Amino acid sequence: MLDHSDHDQEDAAPIDMLEAYYAAHGWDHERQDDEIVATMKGSWATYELRALWRDEDSVLQFLAFPDIKVTDDRKQAIYEAIGLVNEQLWIGHFELWSSSGILLFRHAAMIDGDEDTTLSLSAAELLVESAIEECERFYPVFQFVLWGGKTPREALAAALVETQGEA
Repeated sequence: MLDHSDHDQEDAAPIDMLEAYYAAHGWDHERQDDEIVATMKGSWATYELRALWRDEDSVLQFLAFPDIKVTDDRKQAIYEAIGLVNEQLWIGHFELWSSSGILLFRHAAMIDGDEDTTLSLSAAELLVESAIEECERFYPVFQFVLWGGKTPREALAAALVETQGEA
């Protein structure tokens, strides 16, 4: 988490705030108008984070790509795994783009505002960190299904085992 003193603005336009957030973390990012793309290294993979601002709807769509590509022969099992995983989520969802086989996490934030629609640093942090946390939490499920020979139910059970104590 960032210390709020690390950022000199309390609120900013949604893409501006995300750009400042990524810069404060030192993540590579590229911005083009109402879209920003960043990359960050997680525990399991390097994630591409993509945000798109739709001014006409006042919606910030956020996508996290955990670098998982699904072959045609594994799509049915992954669709089942996605269904089981999505039942565990309160915000956002995983999906599989059928045309490319790319797995992603997606959620959106409706940001109320008339002329000056802004996003706070804490809201930006929540948006980004919650997506990364869900990708990190469920990455093993998809890997167990794709490469570990487990059924989606077995993969979910194995991935959600909580470790107690220290080794």
